[in-house]
Amino acid sequence: MPTLPNYTQFEGRYWDTGVIRNALDYQGVKAPHTGEPYTEAMLLGISGGVTFGYFTFHYEGYDPQVNLLTRNTFEPMETIFDRLAIPREVLQTTNADKARQNLMQTIEDGQVPIIFPDMYLMPYNALGYDAGMWGTLPVICFGYEPDKNEAYIADRSFHPLTVSIEVLEAARARVKKDKYRLLILEHPDNGLLAGAVRQGILDCVALMTEKPPRGSDKSFGLKGLKTWATMLEKDTKESWSQAYPTGRPLLSVLISAYTFLSPAFGKTMQAERDVYAEFLDEAAKVLNNPALENVAVRYRLAAKAWDGLLCALLPEVVPLFKETKLMIDIKAEEFIEKGATSRDDLGKYEKKLTELKKQAETDFPLNAAEIADLRDEIRRHVLLVHDTEAEAVMALKTAIA
Repeated sequence: MPTLPNYTQFEGRYWDTGVIRNALDYQGVKAPHTGEPYTEAMLLGISGGVTFGYFTFHYEGYDPQVNLLTRNTFEPMETIFDRLAIPREVLQTTNADKARQNLMQTIEDGQVPIIFPDMYLMPYNALGYDAGMWGTLPVICFGYEPDKNEAYIADRSFHPLTVSIEVLEAARARVKKDKYRLLILEHPDNGLLAGAVRQGILDCVALMTEKPPRGSDKSFGLKGLKTWATMLEKDTKESWSQAYPTGRPLLSVLISAYTFLSPAFGKTMQAERDVYAEFLDEAAKVLNNPALENVAVRYRLAAKAWDGLLCALLPEVVPLFKETKLMIDIKAEEFIEKGATSRDDLGKYEKKLTELKKQAETDFPLNAAEIADLRDEIRRHVLLVHDTEAEAVMALKTAIA
């Protein structure tokens, strides 16, 4: 049964850029400016780079969420493919047997299959089944062994992940638009790299300073950061003081905001501004534009500001927050650094987070004045992030003009 020989590509940390980085590396693709595999930083920059998005969700029967974007999410994979002219073949069928055949044949041919399973059914995510929640994210399946009832996955961990055949096939079948979808990449046109880098930088500037391709500009870019700061200060219906005044609602949004900014969601603790600075160092060489190295310094300052914001969301001086942060961080570390693959391994941390939310319902550690101080401190860090981001993106605009 098929497994890709000598598959060792586990460097990718985020879904879209990670699978592309790993697939191209296995195929022996080298970037022209380094002679080394394409870095995920380079792919992030080409995809449109970093931005910001602020979104709230209040679904009946679920904890409220404040979800934060830190990178371009407007078709980033297709953007990379188009800008580097990467040929790709899509194999998709509604027939389970045909899908199984497609996957095995791709591996037997020595090609890297990118598949799109439902993340809620993949056990190493420890999310649990919920009929009302689904979503597909790309991973690499580098081995498929029905005789052993095992499939081998590369997905944001430094280690190979193993799932049962039944679990993988159920996850691949769950979401209709991606049902049994399989993507195969060929080599990019390295002659297009400079243009791809330049356009990616222009996208980054636009995403931070102009109206987004879709949605309200109040939720995106520099305006989105201002919106968040306003929601932390005002006393209106959608503000934090009214929507998440205390207890479980407040702890829940602190958890979701922290999670979306951290390694728990494939990011760095600096909202990937450190990664974008690495891209700019590479871009300076590709475009022969040393000014971009100076801009990279500004993004490293922004990275420090984001790091401070993460600390402000769950300050460790509050024992409840310290334990909450520890559960989120240790779950991410177990997965990324050690390759834990089962709900038994990682589900215990989710269970503990549920217990902490329950505790917050009746025993929240801060009074009203202290909660107001917490909001003010978070707001102060949001505004600091805004100012450092504004300086960085203006410098980027000038450097690329």
